Amino acid sequence: MSDQPPRFQFSVHATEGKARTGVIHMMRGDIQTPAFMPVGTAATVKAMRAEEVRAAGADIILGNTYHLMLRPGAERVARLGGLHRFMGWQRPILTDSGGYQVMSLSALTKMSEEGVAFASHIDGSRHMLSPERSMEIQRLLGSDIVMAFDECTKNGATYDEAAFSMERSMRWAARSRAGFDIGEEHARRSALFGIQQGALDRDLRAISAQRLIDIGFDGYAVGGLAVGEGQEAMFATLDFAPDMLPVDKPRYLMGVGKPDDIVGAVERGIDMFDCVLPTRSGRNGQAFTWDGPVNIRNARHAEDDAPLDPACTCPVCQHHGRAYLHHLIKAKEILGAMLMTQHNIYFYQSLMAQIRGAISEGRFASFAADFRNRYSARGG
Repeated sequence: MSDQPPRFQFSVHATEGKARTGVIHMMRGDIQTPAFMPVGTAATVKAMRAEEVRAAGADIILGNTYHLMLRPGAERVARLGGLHRFMGWQRPILTDSGGYQVMSLSALTKMSEEGVAFASHIDGSRHMLSPERSMEIQRLLGSDIVMAFDECTKNGATYDEAAFSMERSMRWAARSRAGFDIGEEHARRSALFGIQQGALDRDLRAISAQRLIDIGFDGYAVGGLAVGEGQEAMFATLDFAPDMLPVDKPRYLMGVGKPDDIVGAVERGIDMFDCVLPTRSGRNGQAFTWDGPVNIRNARHAEDDAPLDPACTCPVCQHHGRAYLHHLIKAKEILGAMLMTQHNIYFYQSLMAQIRGAISEGRFASFAADFRNRYSARGG
């Protein structure tokens, strides 16, 4: 029997209701689930060194196809040994397909059955991103988990608009599968996830799920949420959407989210998350704590020498008080963004670890209730 780690293998170790904890085995290392992936948009988790991200507890990070194809370029990254070597992160990397960023960031976008023609938000240069090109870029980057190319249905779309968008995404999913399989060497050591679409509609979500299952993927994402619909509508959709996906495959909720979003989504069967909130909020002076978000810019922190979170064991809370962090952020010192981000990444990873422990011990329901009560009670 070979001692080589598996290409991709998912096992569930414990469940409580719909919540579950397990592990994804990959060649570059195991991913404990539920997992939160820090976002490394441009080959860096902003304001963090790779070793700090790992020390915080992250098993996997996310890279962005759109940004990396434009700068420094996927071909250049490939010539330099791939994204892992380029950024000094040797554990798994998931790359999104680029579709969402094309629609949200690019000027002069034109969508067709072929793909999306767009102008770069950096220099206005023209590009075409198709399912085949997205697979090629992610292969050049050396991604461990590749996302199918899809169209993210806009919030507030009519039924007909959502149906048309979903159907196109499913045709693109089939093309993504074929394009991924062309790169045989990469396919032997990486995984491909499909993305369920259908907006907030149960019937469209069911059709999308079945189409993806018929194509066959290593994992399945719930796409098209966290795009402005609000937590209540998102949870209402998550009450049925994950159940439509295979129980023996990981389920990934893209772009989520706030800590209470994550707890609620885990309750509904989600295994994987990503979001820019911990890094973006950190740079802007917001810290996440067990007692709710803290805006370190507030004047009341100017002479408070207490840590951001007395329950946190991160290096920031161990060595620096709120007054110092308040000063750094108000003075726009780079170190302020670094320390606030480091704390937030630690907090998110600690949250995931506690979620996993609670599910394993059969006390997740009480953990979730206690978390919500405490998280919403204070802050500031």
